[in-house]
Amino acid sequence: MKYRFLGRSGLQVSELAMGTQTFGWGVDQQTANRMAGQFVQAGGNLFDTSSTYNDGESERILGSWLGTISRRESVVIATKVFFQTGEGPNDFGLSRKHILATVDRSLDRLGTDYVDLLQAHCFDMSTPIEETLRAFDDLVSCGKVRYLGVSNFTPSQLMKTAMLSRIHDYAPIVSLQAEYSLIVRSTEWELLPVCREEGIALLAWSPLAGGWLSGKYQRGRSAPPDSRVGRGDRWDDKAEQRESELTWRVIDALTEIAAARGKSVSQVALNYILGHPDPIIPIFGARTPDQLATNLGSVDWSLDEAERQKLSDASAVPLPYPYRFVERYTRRPE
Repeated sequence: MKYRFLGRSGLQVSELAMGTQTFGWGVDQQTANRMAGQFVQAGGNLFDTSSTYNDGESERILGSWLGTISRRESVVIATKVFFQTGEGPNDFGLSRKHILATVDRSLDRLGTDYVDLLQAHCFDMSTPIEETLRAFDDLVSCGKVRYLGVSNFTPSQLMKTAMLSRIHDYAPIVSLQAEYSLIVRSTEWELLPVCREEGIALLAWSPLAGGWLSGKYQRGRSAPPDSRVGRGDRWDDKAEQRESELTWRVIDALTEIAAARGKSVSQVALNYILGHPDPIIPIFGARTPDQLATNLGSVDWSLDEAERQKLSDASAVPLPYPYRFVERYTRRPE
């Protein structure tokens, strides 16, 4: 597996990140230990979790595995803060109080004295971003956090955050975690250009669109009962949220290329992201070692230009204003 610098920082992370939202949600400690070791054996070093995944169970299971490895420094642990962690009025959001309390609980569950990457899980409209950034900077200064990132920010929110960090000389934002896949490409319109200009790494969550780009679902057929859609796991991934002519067009193109290449549909979908001109890092999840092995097979090969163009054409949607206006009347610099 290859490694990439996390934005403009000196931290090198694997080109694939292992998401651990399934830890404690269908994946027990023994299976998690096996998969985490499998990922590291393949060269992976970046693990992504959150303070609220499965009520903290994801962090606890990841932390238990972390205690079994010989060198804590050999892996990069990323977690997030924002969502509800209790019943009180201050158990939510990006206030200084909630951030500091949540990070301490995360460190306890993870069994470590620092996290490598702390991310704001969502923009908080009720808390001044300056308050959040100051609390983040203090956590870096005291050694509990090494690097800072954000997730689920709009382009203007991301740009304002980057500028305020620079103006106040706070520890910089080095990564953005945003949804990005062949059926969610709106991230390319403005978020990706901001990341490029500001030296911010893009970590792509749900690169397989909640399993829709894994090869499980076929046009005109019911979802398998053991799939996310079949089980009704998440509102975000149900057919009424994901299914469209665009989705089926992309799945058809992926299936055709996968068959011709002797690859799985998920491997082709992940490889498309890995081959993007910008160094995007997909965060994938898995419930079984076999799923993990399949996803790891997305590295060390490349789609050719014709295959990439086929997928780009299948997943293309008309640009909305003002993006289409700018695209029509300006030219990118050589």
